[in-house]
Amino acid sequence: QVQLVESGGGLVQSGGSLRLSCAASGLTLDYYYIGWFRQAPGKEREGVSCIGDNDAITYYTDSVKGRFTVSRDNAKNTVYLQMNSLKPEDTAVYYCQLRRRVDSLTTQRMCAMTIGGYWGQGTQVTVSS
Repeated sequence: QVQLVESGGGLVQSGGSLRLSCAASGLTLDYYYIGWFRQAPGKEREGVSCIGDNDAITYYTDSVKGRFTVSRDNAKNTVYLQMNSLKPEDTAVYYCQLRRRVDSLTTQRMCAMTIGGYWGQGTQVTVSS
């Protein structure tokens, strides 16, 4: 049974940093694309950052470029999202998603896929002004 568990969320002041983790069990990450998504109250879920099975291929939505960094440690079966210079508009529940690699999948496409794949339960990030 595949299970994803996010952690690392919390309350932080504007300009602060958080590091989210997504620990996977029931599979190995080697052949999976991984994405971080977020959903703020009253808003649709959006893709924040996605990374391919080749660590060199990453995608970031414009609003987080230069502030967030996605990474993966396949040996630990864990994915990370380092979030710096946080802003109040980053406040949301953050989810990780795994999707098995197929030829047509790209990191940008994955970050547009808000249904399907494997999802964690989410972790709350709140940025105060």
